[in-house]
Amino acid sequence: MDFSDFDTSKMEEYARQAKESWGETREYQEYEAKNGNQTLTEIKEMGNRLMEIVTGFGILKEKSADDLSVQVHVKKLQTFISDHYYNCSDQILSDLGKMYAAGGEFTKNIDQAGGEGTAAFANEAIQVYCNRKTRLPLGHL
Repeated sequence: MDFSDFDTSKMEEYARQAKESWGETREYQEYEAKNGNQTLTEIKEMGNRLMEIVTGFGILKEKSADDLSVQVHVKKLQTFISDHYYNCSDQILSDLGKMYAAGGEFTKNIDQAGGEGTAAFANEAIQVYCNRKTRLPLGHL
């Protein structure tokens, strides 16, 4: 999937805002340790991989948010973030989902790449996942 249309022009602004908001947190420090020496090309590639997962919800949005395939996709998103950025707890994942659907640039970029309503559906699926009493076994990934 080609995300050349994805607006990366504000990456420095997003990075500045993230550092201001979360710079003192353990998760931000973990992110810095994992990604502090990456080139701009590597950062963009990782961002493209993340967007591919997020916009994958656009393909799934005709299903119910609690469908197994949708929930496996949420787990894939959480695992990717944990592996490449920081420990993505259920609380952080829930907050990310809300941010995706809150309007503004995140919603616009996600919906542009995945189709209208993708950001809202991703949030709905994430909230279902984060509120589950039982977790999906890792074998479903």
